[in-house]
Amino acid sequence: MARKAPRRTAERILEVTLDLFNRFGEPNVSTTLISAELNISPGNLYYHYPAKDELINSLFDRYERSLNELLHAADDVRNVEDAWFFLHTLFERIWQYRFLYRDLNDLLSKNRRLETHFQAVLKDKTRAVRTLLDGMSRSGAVRIDSREIEATATSMVVVLTYWLSFEYVRDPRHALEGAGAQQALLRGANHVLHLLVPYLEPAQRTHLLQLAGAYGGNPPPA
Repeated sequence: MARKAPRRTAERILEVTLDLFNRFGEPNVSTTLISAELNISPGNLYYHYPAKDELINSLFDRYERSLNELLHAADDVRNVEDAWFFLHTLFERIWQYRFLYRDLNDLLSKNRRLETHFQAVLKDKTRAVRTLLDGMSRSGAVRIDSREIEATATSMVVVLTYWLSFEYVRDPRHALEGAGAQQALLRGANHVLHLLVPYLEPAQRTHLLQLAGAYGGNPPPA
């Protein structure tokens, strides 16, 4: 049993750190605050994670692994409903690690590992969205010129990446709190899909409006 204790402590440190980073933003959370929240000594914290960057990198590794598992689901997207649930699930994953997106530019400027790995994250997201578009095109849900797929996929990834920042600017006091999370994520999924409206088959466009209404998103204009 004693051998398992360090692993449990390390996991607990990451869980509490993630919660604090998400609530207050990474720049506003010190290792002193983390150890106080855990009711452990700073030395105990440093034993597991000798520097704050190691906490950030460990949390990012978790996010990257879970994201990569999720992105494979793009292979199965064939219509608007599939795309809606894929994107909403993707936003939920982003929400779980929202501190990365809330403080993205600051984190990248200070952490070379994140700088390089987040570039890979963008490439993986773009590849998954291209796969989504290919699947919807093959099934007839969208009609999009192959020359437009790359630009459309990039635009969708931009909204995916910066949507929470947009929500934060709109309402800094409440946007990143749990109470409004579901609506923020639904709005994000809806606006990403809204980029496909010009390419959607009429029945799929109607279905998107129905989904937005049913799940509380703001429906795009018809």
